Amino acid sequence: MELVHFRMVMPAALTRPAVGLLTSHGSVLNLVVVRSSQIPEGDAVECDVVQGAANDVLSQLRELGVDRAGSIAVDGIDVMFSQQAEQLEADQPSALVHAPLWAGVEARIRAEGTYRPSFYLFLVIAGIIGSVGIMTNSQILIVAAMVVGPEYNAITSVALGLDRRSRRRVREGVRALVVGFSLAIVATLGFAAVARGFGLQSKAFELGLRPVSNLIGTPNFFSVAVAFLAGIVGIVSLTEARGSALLGVFISVTTIPAASDMAVSLAFGDWDHVWGSFVQLLLNVVVLVAVGVLALRVQRRLWHRATRRAAESGRQV
Repeated sequence: MELVHFRMVMPAALTRPAVGLLTSHGSVLNLVVVRSSQIPEGDAVECDVVQGAANDVLSQLRELGVDRAGSIAVDGIDVMFSQQAEQLEADQPSALVHAPLWAGVEARIRAEGTYRPSFYLFLVIAGIIGSVGIMTNSQILIVAAMVVGPEYNAITSVALGLDRRSRRRVREGVRALVVGFSLAIVATLGFAAVARGFGLQSKAFELGLRPVSNLIGTPNFFSVAVAFLAGIVGIVSLTEARGSALLGVFISVTTIPAASDMAVSLAFGDWDHVWGSFVQLLLNVVVLVAVGVLALRVQRRLWHRATRRAAESGRQV
């Protein structure tokens, strides 16, 4: 059962209309009201809502002014044992049960779009691990670098900023990407230069047998196709809260390795690969951002249309 839990605190004057709104909604259950004797704190109201209908309930509560005069907290419910809830799910159209809570989706993206020192540290570490994978022709280490890289958080934050026309969010996300990748490339360049100075690179790499580097530093149609598909997977996984390490690997496939290859190519004086990796990195970040904006808008529109039709058909029945 896909339910979300609403916890609200509001002035007593808003309690009656808010409770009336919730009791009249067919997708609300387990409504609890705790009256407060201390007027400034207000009354506490809690309820569970079918996830697909939560967008409508939240919108009506905000129109009522609950968020301005008090507060609204929304939590996910992992497990609930209730015959009433099961019956409610069975009676609801699928679109009204499974539609994402868009406020929650955007809140997750905004939360991930904060750039603590660890964001830059992980990018640097991912770049160095990727350079070891390139110099040793180890695909496993390239995958390890992609697991560590946190850059998709900034990419989705930029996409949300463009979608919502938030210049501050776009500016902060772009700055984090530029600074983060610059730090990663500089640190990785130093590491690769030391490795070259001590002759630590693999024999095959020294002889020019560089299948991993050649794949990364050669932008082409397939690079764009992979970035396009990765962008769709990333946004859909965020929308449906299905994020995992494996998805992170797929999404990072065209970013961290390119930054690592730029640094290694600089250290070894391979200028063609420096340029190719730079184009690969820039191209794929741009594609991921553009696909992120498009996927957010298309999903929101399709789900809105599906839930509206489901609600209309339910009223007709």
